[in-house]
Amino acid sequence: MDRALVDLVRRFNRTVTQRVGALDDSYLARDRPLAQSRLLWEIGPGGAEVAALRTRLDLDAGYLSRLLRTLEGAGLVVVGPGESDGRVRTARLTEAGRAEWELLDGRSDDLAWAVLAPLTDGQRTRLTTAMAEVEHLLMASLVAIGPGHPGEPQARACLRAYARELAARFDSGFDPAGSGVDDHELVPPAGLFLVATLATEAVGCGAVRLPPGEPAEIKRLWVSASVRGLGVGRRLLNELERHAAAAGARSVRLDTNRSLTEAIRLYRSSGYREIPPYNSNPYAHHWFAKSLD
Repeated sequence: MDRALVDLVRRFNRTVTQRVGALDDSYLARDRPLAQSRLLWEIGPGGAEVAALRTRLDLDAGYLSRLLRTLEGAGLVVVGPGESDGRVRTARLTEAGRAEWELLDGRSDDLAWAVLAPLTDGQRTRLTTAMAEVEHLLMASLVAIGPGHPGEPQARACLRAYARELAARFDSGFDPAGSGVDDHELVPPAGLFLVATLATEAVGCGAVRLPPGEPAEIKRLWVSASVRGLGVGRRLLNELERHAAAAGARSVRLDTNRSLTEAIRLYRSSGYREIPPYNSNPYAHHWFAKSLD
């Protein structure tokens, strides 16, 4: 652990929480703390499903329930069954809640301008550019990667999205049944399947096969468009390589389609070199390999 980096992050966190008023019991001069105001704002004029709020804000179910009860008690929110599905709990703003939402929205604009107003034009540009970069990197740090079974719901969601994208991008379409890989080849000890998640939403996947006496093989590497540019694909690839090396593989290889230009750039920048075809995958135009020694 780099102590200087840790201290810098902690100092940054303290500065931000103080500057935006996160420590105040009356956030934005209202009679409620930040957590309640943020939840009210997220519910918004259109309402929101409780499950979606929990995912979006990454809140414990019990804590979210207590926040909602507090807002209900204040006459700002009502929680009940959804209009199209009575099994889905939905939070909606009351008339008083909508008025409070509009007030919070306006005061949030005022707070943002209070941060910018004392600065010169050049300083504002520097600050907002830095903020965009910090947001980008914080999003990247929120993505978690862990092993899963390709038959589990999150994994299946990734694989369906993967197949839809390939079908749209490949000149000849894509049939996952023709990929020549079965689920049992992607679970230990035969292989490994990884799922990347952001606030419980599956946003990426990747797998490695470990055939005895042969190089390891990367398969089904996919990242959702919502998190592209955050380095998730590279993290997945690195983790799969690390697992293959730990399992004793001395090299790893993969194939890819010519239309997947982003993937080709990733492989080349990660040290893969192009090799002659090693399989008869009908969707492949390029074959790559990398030494793990």
